[in-house]
Amino acid sequence: MAVQDARGNDVDLSIYKGKVLLIVNVASQCGLTNSNYTELSKLYEQYKDQGFEILAFPCNQFGGQEPGNNEQILEFACTRFKAEYPIFDKVDVNGEKAAPIYKFLKSSKGGLFGDSIKWNFSKFLVDKEGHVVDRYAPTTSPLSIEVSPVNFMYFATDITEYLNILGYITSNGCYFYLQKDIKKLLA
Repeated sequence: MAVQDARGNDVDLSIYKGKVLLIVNVASQCGLTNSNYTELSKLYEQYKDQGFEILAFPCNQFGGQEPGNNEQILEFACTRFKAEYPIFDKVDVNGEKAAPIYKFLKSSKGGLFGDSIKWNFSKFLVDKEGHVVDRYAPTTSPLSIEVSPVNFMYFATDITEYLNILGYITSNGCYFYLQKDIKKLLA
């Protein structure tokens, strides 16, 4: 699947294979903007060197809260919030013109009361193999999402694979993990 970045360059999303992704629809004039952009930048800074990427997709479908052009959006995110993660072309996330990536995300992980994105800053966690692991509400703090290459535990096929994953975690210090899921696995 290919998308365009905010500078108009084509980006093949396969370049992110092997990385854990947090995909977010962003807006610059939303009540959730300051907290989300601030926390997204902190999360990215903390984990960017460990196989984690944030993919930000500006969207103007909710209250017209992302009215700027791509240049203005980049200026806002990169100057005010020091966003170093990729910011893509403005997209629709719902409706007939919804971007293919959002059609995929929504079909993979439906939301409460239907699949549509409800507001700015809805978040999707995608594992290293491209599986959508979880979906988070706009009000979910990015810093409360414990992301991990271990998200592929959901797709492990046998106990040996689980044990290999756990061995990797314990010997290498758990730089990313979904704490609630590891607790379930170990229970």
